[in-house]
Amino acid sequence: MKAESPSVKVAIVTLGCKVNQYESAGLGEALARQGHTLVPFAEKADCYIVNTCTVTARTNYQSRQVIRQAIRRNPEAVVVVTGCYAQTAPAEIAEIPGVSLIAGQGEKDSIPDLLTGLLKNRPEVRVGDISETRRFSSLPVARFRDHTRAFLKIQDGCNAWCSYCIVPSARGRSRSLAEDQVLDQLRRLGQGGYREAVLTGIHLGAYGQDLSPKSTLFDLLQKVEKERPVERLRLSSIEPTEISDDLISLLRQSTLLCPHLHIPLQSGDNAILSDMRRHYSARFFKALLIDLVEAIPDLAIGIDVIAGFPGENEAAFENTVSLIESMPVAYLHVFPYSARPGTPAAAMADQVPPDEKKKRAETLRNLGARKREAFARRFQGRTLRVLVEERIDRTSGLRKGFSDNYLPVYLINSKAAQVNSLVTVRLEGFEGTRNLGRIVAP
Repeated sequence: MKAESPSVKVAIVTLGCKVNQYESAGLGEALARQGHTLVPFAEKADCYIVNTCTVTARTNYQSRQVIRQAIRRNPEAVVVVTGCYAQTAPAEIAEIPGVSLIAGQGEKDSIPDLLTGLLKNRPEVRVGDISETRRFSSLPVARFRDHTRAFLKIQDGCNAWCSYCIVPSARGRSRSLAEDQVLDQLRRLGQGGYREAVLTGIHLGAYGQDLSPKSTLFDLLQKVEKERPVERLRLSSIEPTEISDDLISLLRQSTLLCPHLHIPLQSGDNAILSDMRRHYSARFFKALLIDLVEAIPDLAIGIDVIAGFPGENEAAFENTVSLIESMPVAYLHVFPYSARPGTPAAAMADQVPPDEKKKRAETLRNLGARKREAFARRFQGRTLRVLVEERIDRTSGLRKGFSDNYLPVYLINSKAAQVNSLVTVRLEGFEGTRNLGRIVAP
């Protein structure tokens, strides 16, 4: 079957990170501009685009599941597979009957122009050598369906080569969006009604090092702070070694930058950090977090941590638990270690058994839940500025919003007219694990 109609129904489904979500949104807008109709993935479509993830073995499995779901939903549909899994394992995907196109990361932006003429059941593979890519590629996004906050991808790729990570193979070398284009797109988002934007990237702290002349994330943030094209600006994940004194000072003084950082830790044991090729110590990480909260007392700090990395014995795991318990952390993202073929860690001795990884991950998640609640309780009785979201929570029937320091607040007295507004909210307690707040001023 050829996708020859001037207008077809297209469904896009995304797995993985915010960068993937941003790129899917860009694909959707490009397809809509060509006259195609976007439909939910659960509906029957003429074309399905699956934007995959490969960060763990489970995400590979989930990607294959979603591809097969699309094929079953409409066996006559054109099925396009792109993203990190498509980049790193196109031959695996080509074995799935019903796939029409496998497009690598460098070819992702070309998908809207490739749909016409694709043949069902004769897979075309367009996956180039991502390590050779130097051009920053990203389709612009003006609207984010079902999101009150906007996202802006300003960096792609990674040069770090941590021993457990497949991302450099899937995304290539670090590449940045030029400063003037960042500012232009932030202006467009602000003019489009977005109150908050989140700057995203694969290795955000490497922003600008590939530009000519070179720039830094701090340089960029200074320019955004001066112009203020949106009311609130949030950073996605940033490496601990890339949080400079200048950046801390800017965060402390800014009325634009949200007091919220997500900083990957991965392990609290120095030997494991060395094996991971993480270039800092547990002592350095703790000192950094203490310096941050001394400078910015209300700062929310989230961390990533991996459970069960090869060679992580009980003592190493306890070092991680003890370190996290001792630090001013607002929440954790916990990942059981997943061996990625082709990475050094996959060939290491002393692989931790799956049951033990699962048990350690559960211990860390419980610790994260305690940290999250303790951080939230600090703000009971205080007022915070909250961006009101549209979606109603099914369990409580309340609208939710996020404070600048990333506290989710369920609003007792919100109205539909307040959606996408920044309002002053007083926190008035908990219901289960939910922070309850009352709007007291616009």
